[in-house]
Amino acid sequence: MKNIYEFLKSLQNEKRLKECQLLIVNDDVQAQIASDIVTYLGFKPFVLSDFRANFGDDLLSFSQELQEITKNLSDYYKYKKENKILISPIRTISFPLPKERCFDEFTINFADNINIEEFKSKLYNWGYYFVDIVTSEGEISIRGDIIDICPLGSELGYRVSLFDDEVESIRKFDIEDQKSQKEEIESFSINPAFLALDEQTFEDINEKVQTISSDAFVKDIHSLGFWYLGDLAQYLPQNLNSFITQEALSELDEVYVFEEKRVNKDKFLLTPQIYSSKNYQEINPANIKEFISFHKDKKITIISNSEAKVKSVDLDLNDKNIKYIFENLILNLIGDDEVIISLNKEIKKRRKKKVKLVLDELQYNDFVVHEKHGIGQYKGIEPVVVMGAKRDFVILQYQGEDKLLIPVENLDTIDRYVADGSSYAIVDKLGRGSFAKLKEKVKDRLFEIANDIIRLAAARELVNGIKIDINKDLISTFQKTSGFAYTKDQTRSINEIFSDLSSGKVMDRLLSGDVGFGKTEVAMNALLAVISSGYQAIFVCPTTLLATQHFHSIQKRFEKFDINIAKLDGKTSAKEKTSIKKSFENGSLKMIIGTHSLLDIKSDDLALVIIDEEHKFGVKQKEKLKSLREDVHIFSMSATPIPRTLNLALSKLKGMSSLLTPPSERLGVRTFVKEYNDKLIKEIILREKRRGGQLFYVHNNIASIEAKKKDIEDIVPNIKVDIIHSQIKPDKAEKIIEAFENKEFDILLATSIVESGIHLPNANSIIIDGADRFGIADLHQLRGRVGRSNKEGYCYYVVEDKKSITQDAVKRLVALESNSYLGSGTALAHQDLEIRGGGNIVGVDQSGHIKQIGYGLYLKMLEDTLATLSGEKTQDKKTVDIKLAISAYISQEYISEDRVRLELYRRLSKVTSKEELYTIEEEMEDRFGKPDISTKQFIELILIKILATQKNIQTISSYEMNITFVKENDTKESIKSSSKDDDDIISATLGYLRR
Repeated sequence: MKNIYEFLKSLQNEKRLKECQLLIVNDDVQAQIASDIVTYLGFKPFVLSDFRANFGDDLLSFSQELQEITKNLSDYYKYKKENKILISPIRTISFPLPKERCFDEFTINFADNINIEEFKSKLYNWGYYFVDIVTSEGEISIRGDIIDICPLGSELGYRVSLFDDEVESIRKFDIEDQKSQKEEIESFSINPAFLALDEQTFEDINEKVQTISSDAFVKDIHSLGFWYLGDLAQYLPQNLNSFITQEALSELDEVYVFEEKRVNKDKFLLTPQIYSSKNYQEINPANIKEFISFHKDKKITIISNSEAKVKSVDLDLNDKNIKYIFENLILNLIGDDEVIISLNKEIKKRRKKKVKLVLDELQYNDFVVHEKHGIGQYKGIEPVVVMGAKRDFVILQYQGEDKLLIPVENLDTIDRYVADGSSYAIVDKLGRGSFAKLKEKVKDRLFEIANDIIRLAAARELVNGIKIDINKDLISTFQKTSGFAYTKDQTRSINEIFSDLSSGKVMDRLLSGDVGFGKTEVAMNALLAVISSGYQAIFVCPTTLLATQHFHSIQKRFEKFDINIAKLDGKTSAKEKTSIKKSFENGSLKMIIGTHSLLDIKSDDLALVIIDEEHKFGVKQKEKLKSLREDVHIFSMSATPIPRTLNLALSKLKGMSSLLTPPSERLGVRTFVKEYNDKLIKEIILREKRRGGQLFYVHNNIASIEAKKKDIEDIVPNIKVDIIHSQIKPDKAEKIIEAFENKEFDILLATSIVESGIHLPNANSIIIDGADRFGIADLHQLRGRVGRSNKEGYCYYVVEDKKSITQDAVKRLVALESNSYLGSGTALAHQDLEIRGGGNIVGVDQSGHIKQIGYGLYLKMLEDTLATLSGEKTQDKKTVDIKLAISAYISQEYISEDRVRLELYRRLSKVTSKEELYTIEEEMEDRFGKPDISTKQFIELILIKILATQKNIQTISSYEMNITFVKENDTKESIKSSSKDDDDIISATLGYLRR
């Protein structure tokens, strides 16, 4: 920071700052610092992303950086004033980048005429992805007379409604929930998603891409076009007056590991360097007001993004000796004659938004669970004509080729079958009644479990808890030593725990959150609060490895606070065990971290038990921990999210907290999809070895795992590989993991057993063999094994032969690679994991029941049982059988994509009020235009279902002009419509139901 500031400041003083047209820095972090300095000095920065690809890489997994480079270069060329500076990391600028003529834009105005074919062609050539639903930048969807598009750099999409070929309205819409804003706008601009190429140039580049030798999974302009721009690209240093930081120069050797197609290294060596600052120092004053008073003879500048922050540090906004700049900049420097202090905190730019729009994508042949008929296979949606009227039905196949046709308005009676990843569903037999018996058996067992949960919660509620005094100053000091800013979720969870601990009641709280989201940091706040109050605590883990990991991290964080900690596990000698237990009993030892060895620990001052990975402990073990002392506080942690509804059911019995946002310093995982070859595997392994890391290799077949080990050793001689899978005994598996953590070997070859509960920050590459055979949730979980430290993780989804896998599998893998297809990626994976998280709470001994009926139905039954036993009224779900001779379905002309229609059918089938129905109808009209007759009639059919449910009607049927209603008590009533026409039957039915 100080070097760049001093250099640019001296240029500004000499009125030569405009000579600096290009500033070459080390990485993204330095680029942001430089951007803040340039802005502070009154110039306009344009920052290029740190583009860390190697020549020839498949760029789908770098699509975010490429889009940002395209957008910012475009903005740089468009900005015609002289006070602009381009800032680039060394790796980015060492590639030839697109010339100015590659950037263009055009505007769509209200009342413009659009030739739709020419428009499609232009945006295809400009690199836009044509999709069903626009969920991120650089995507477009054209549905009849509705155009949705999200240009680069835009947080909102634009929805254009056409009347014939004329623009009738333009509105912005939210790409997360797809809802558009009410206000219409006059116009908006569209920039290229890749580059502004004409049709011929686009074809020429695409042709080149098809002929090259590359291991890219899909060879197209999006994955490889950037490498073949030819005379459309240039090396920027030769055209711009450039300066380079010393840190960037020191990166040159690493940049040139892969020299192919890179500019001559000497060009950078000749670029003028920015030398170390002599006159400026970076500062971080604890007391700003006091610091300023020591330097009041200097020019003082305070930077803040709000007046409130200035007031919070007791500074006077009217003080004429201080210059205030209200900007979101970070600059903290002291020089011979000036002081600059920023009150702003660094905000890490999040790469991906949280997805709210979950596309619950049922794939052909997926297993589903029907609440009455059990597990079947989904075979798509088919139109069926009944009594001359057309309706859509979901087809489920059961044993013996039997088929069940479910009207789409009753789609809420089925759910996707989710088990534990390794389970394969067994299809039920229709009409045998065995599924009903199975449900009763599960219900009885759930009744026992729910009873236990409630009884224990009630017993602990009657006991007075140990009241903990929270030392806020000490906690504040501790939080500052973490070296990072807490997420909002962490802060909220800590406050919830402190509220429990100081309430005088016994705490029983569960914290859920992915590994690496900061659960241990939350737990350490609780530990410090309890120990500083004069009490003791234990931290229980399911494995020696986890206990060792926690012992090292907690000991390091607590060393400044004079708290003695011991570790007690299976490896502790008998002599040490006796000594540790004695020290804990007499109070000289304040905290023990360990495994099951802690189940019989004794002490009068024990106030807090923390249980990590609590689902891995049996009910009896958890009870033993709770009985160590009847008023002991219990804080449990779990690495899987808990379903919202179960969360609500359980939260009446115990405290629930969750961490949903990752810490700001976590980097994303760079994902590639590849076809298997030995050369590729060798390159991946050696690349990770070059940066001092280790790898996971997932091969999900125990029978051939030894042969796979030999293959790897043949491909990369001298590499050390060890194996882990479910048939290896737990104590041996633990030793293997520990040896891996101690870097005694390079590759952990494993089945999908490694998908959770392992935190190994030095393993930052993962190869997943046969990736097309994994579910999307499992792929997402496995990818989460790497990128857990501040190093970037690399994930390789490898398939044996891309020609032999289904189009569906290709689509899903490429979606995960580029992350542009968010609806079917992380959101769906999270949904599966959420369901599993609920199963984890109940315990591993329930996996048999879960496998038989699927997690979804199992949890729904558990929620109902908990609610019943808690004294809440639960209503049996009412169903209505509608057999009206009307054509009612969402037509393919209205919505052509099956998956979108299925998603709307699913949502409409779950509607229980008129308000919900009209909200979805409004959304459909907004997204797809006015519904046609059959779609409008389907919405009216759902209205009939809602009203009939409220009136306890079980069946509605029609024949000719007669409409019959059957109530729950089997009483019948019939009415006549004015004709057999669909609209008259609907009108008469609604008229009767509204009476």
